[in-house]
Amino acid sequence: MNEKYDHKEIEKKWQEKWQEDNLYKTPDEVAGKNNFYALVEFPYPSGNLHIGHWYAFAVPDIFVRAKRMQGFNVMFPIGFDAFGLPAENAAIKNKVDPRKWTYENIAYMEKQLQSMGNSFDWSRKVITADPEYYKWTQWLFLKLYEKGLAYKKKASVNWCPSCNTVLANEQVKDGKCERCDSEVIQKDLEQWFFKITDYAERLLSDMENLDWPEEIKTAQRNWIGKSEGTSFKFEIRNPKSETKEEIEVFTTRADTLFGVTYLVLAPEHPWLAQEILNPKSEIRNKSEIQNYINQTKNKTEIERTDAKKDKTGVEIKGIKVVNPANGEEVPVFVADYVLGNYGTGAVMAVPAHDDRDFEFAKKYDLPIKNVIAPYFCDPANPFRPNKEIIFRKVVHSIIINPKNNKVLCLEWKNFPWNTFVIGGVEGEETNVEAALREIKEETGYKNLKFIKNLAGPFVNEFYAAHKDINRIAQVDLLLFELENEEKETISDEEDSKHSLVWVDKKELKNFIRGIDEKEYEIEAFERGEEVCFTGEGVLVNSPGFELIKSEEAREKIAEKFGEKVTKYKLRDWLLSRQRYWGCPIPVVYGPDGKAHPIPEEHLPWLLPEDIKDFAPKGESPIATSKELKERVEKIFGKGWTPECDTMDTFVDSSWYFIAYCISANLKSEISISKQFQNSEIQNKLKSWMPVSRYSGGAEHTNMHLLYSRFFHKALFDLGLVNEVEPFSQRMNRGLILGPDGQKMSKSKGNVVDPDEQVEKVGSDTVKMYLAFIGPYNETGQYPWDLGGVVGIRRFLERVWRLKSEILNSKSETNSKSEIQNSKLENLLHKTIKKVTEDIQNYKFNTAISAMMILLNQLESEKAQVGKSEFEIFLKLLAPFAPHMTEEIWHKFGHTKSIHLEEWPKYDESKIKEENANIVVQINGKIRAQFEAPVGISESDAKEKAETMPEVQKWLENKEIKKVIFVPNKIINFVLKQTVGIDKLIS
Repeated sequence: MNEKYDHKEIEKKWQEKWQEDNLYKTPDEVAGKNNFYALVEFPYPSGNLHIGHWYAFAVPDIFVRAKRMQGFNVMFPIGFDAFGLPAENAAIKNKVDPRKWTYENIAYMEKQLQSMGNSFDWSRKVITADPEYYKWTQWLFLKLYEKGLAYKKKASVNWCPSCNTVLANEQVKDGKCERCDSEVIQKDLEQWFFKITDYAERLLSDMENLDWPEEIKTAQRNWIGKSEGTSFKFEIRNPKSETKEEIEVFTTRADTLFGVTYLVLAPEHPWLAQEILNPKSEIRNKSEIQNYINQTKNKTEIERTDAKKDKTGVEIKGIKVVNPANGEEVPVFVADYVLGNYGTGAVMAVPAHDDRDFEFAKKYDLPIKNVIAPYFCDPANPFRPNKEIIFRKVVHSIIINPKNNKVLCLEWKNFPWNTFVIGGVEGEETNVEAALREIKEETGYKNLKFIKNLAGPFVNEFYAAHKDINRIAQVDLLLFELENEEKETISDEEDSKHSLVWVDKKELKNFIRGIDEKEYEIEAFERGEEVCFTGEGVLVNSPGFELIKSEEAREKIAEKFGEKVTKYKLRDWLLSRQRYWGCPIPVVYGPDGKAHPIPEEHLPWLLPEDIKDFAPKGESPIATSKELKERVEKIFGKGWTPECDTMDTFVDSSWYFIAYCISANLKSEISISKQFQNSEIQNKLKSWMPVSRYSGGAEHTNMHLLYSRFFHKALFDLGLVNEVEPFSQRMNRGLILGPDGQKMSKSKGNVVDPDEQVEKVGSDTVKMYLAFIGPYNETGQYPWDLGGVVGIRRFLERVWRLKSEILNSKSETNSKSEIQNSKLENLLHKTIKKVTEDIQNYKFNTAISAMMILLNQLESEKAQVGKSEFEIFLKLLAPFAPHMTEEIWHKFGHTKSIHLEEWPKYDESKIKEENANIVVQINGKIRAQFEAPVGISESDAKEKAETMPEVQKWLENKEIKKVIFVPNKIINFVLKQTVGIDKLIS
């Protein structure tokens, strides 16, 4: 009689047993075993685990369990990232202490986490809000402070006037607070920072050797934003000033220096702030500028740098600066698309070659000066050796007849060219004068109206066959309209060169040929207006640097007029928060206002507990604590005051992976400094760090991961850790969507409650379904599918039934430990290999597919399935369905946990295929297939195929042109084509 699969009873039983036996408690060293540190991002105690938590924790547990069975001493710890704004907001809403709210949530979530049956080592649990934890956070802060890596300064921040607190850029959506929808403003506040910018280069270079997905590395590179460029100084033209004043700019495009037509300052630029207050300043519109600066304070950095937003600015009237390259005076503007804390807070504007500058120049009617020309080298007509090289300015004219919208082109008679009207600029001619002369000479048309410059200049290098010279042409593309069709007779010489052809605009791409810049010119014509060219090319209108390529020109111009420098987009890490529920910053202030670190003997510097109102009022609620003020004066003296801001929670999570390694030390009464003086901590860190594999969400790529890397490097420099990088390998996971394919939210009613699912189908089913839903090592999005859940449950029930049949069978085969069936043995070893490799690569979905195939075979041949085969299958399944496999394992008479068993090993010799499936093709189309021994020769395969009736009918009366043979896969007969052959074999 088959026993019912009661997941509730089984899962409860084994969770209690594993906990009682401390099965997953991990010692720091085990003789004969290598350590492996598997880490998942610890959860925030929101009060209830959602399905995303399950996906984050339950699926990597598969890898962890397999790794243990493979002989590793695996640490898989868990804890809680317990400080943060949600707890404080809940405290305000429900009028409870955030401490009470947090710890009640932790207690509930621990039960939920344990219901997963994960192999967490709970003995290493850390909670960042525990004083024993944040004592160490404070000590580490002070170490960074001593090294000069923590400092305080006034900074402009995103400020929500409703929430009365600082917001990170990520918390601002379309200029509004994401929590309350209030308009965000910019506010200057004294704030604490970590000097992460000191580590910018190391954060980049050390990343190259990490075993991380390239998309994570790319995201961090972009966030750090290294720019190698040039600093130029523009002198402020002020005849009345006794001292020389300069504005410094940074650019990565030194090759465009001659194209500067104005300068732009950020509203925060220090020279501007100083000059507005200067009564002797030459600025004539101070109030207009000040109003603009005030308006900017209501915009976030994201708004200001949004490329889609309309550019705004104000000219600083009365001020000019001098271009160091050519001595030209250019106006100065203040504009909010330039940020004060990036580069130098000032940019040289080159509207011909920068999109933002171009848009701004068009709006304010500022000059646009082309200095970089696209460069073309005609591959069909390359330079010829020993031919004279002649430079010439050239115009290409597009002439349109408004009556029929056709374009006048030239069809050359002696060369394979079809072109627009082209010709050189002579002497002092303007481009338009030269074009009109050439049009008249070559076409006879004499009444044309110049419309606009479409593009220019660009440079073309080619051998001019009609002149027998090597030509370097600097070309401008002009648009003309035919006013009437009156024309003069052209010379016989011109008439002998080309014919005039009026071409429909839609046919230009097919008609124009023989010129390398064809696509460029036609696109410019179709676009109908000049746009800035932001690419590389050669320099024009740049005396002394003409026709030099951009890359070379950057070096030469930087050397002559500026200084090579490297800048980073990365900003220092702002860690101050004007809220209560966070790690207190261990600093006090003397009567003179000077900051002093709190001595170690007073750590942990505790959060005060006498706060009555947690609602933010523009400063931290901690500022209302009477107990804290009394504590400070009692320890340090009258007139001393506390720091009331708390730390960003990312500080807590920047070292929690270290805390797991030394969790027992966190509780020690011995001072932290003394603990670091003995070898115990260092030995523990050497045993476990760096983290072997870290699984987490892609949303933490540029915050938590980057901050942790900085923090670890700083600790390495302080001699506190032994390695420069904290995480050897990082894997980002995907996102679970609601059943409707949308992101889960209560308002949409599509939230999947994991507790309900576990109650219905069991923890093993939920875990396996999440592993089966898609590749875990790819950041995809996977809708929750109830049908898929049911499918996994049925799979587990089939395993349970097969267990019963094998246990109840009296078959001699079932009782044997040897594998009798060679076909089954082959599949079994294939499956071991597949599952082993897929688990290592986080491809759990395909590992499950392989086990499903194996189960089908086991069921179909159950009369021949021995205990040995089934137990191997159970070991493969154990990481995926830990409770059920443990139950079956013990029913088979074992006393040791299946999770302490050795992982199955495969034998390559038993994986080799005995037969191959050969596909027969006729002219590439499949007509038949047959089985043959692996390694069959081409001649034998050909002979076998030719005897098959379904192949013979296609070969009858046909000539075989050749045979294509892919060993063990395909034999393709290529037939000589005859009339009607395509119809014959279709």
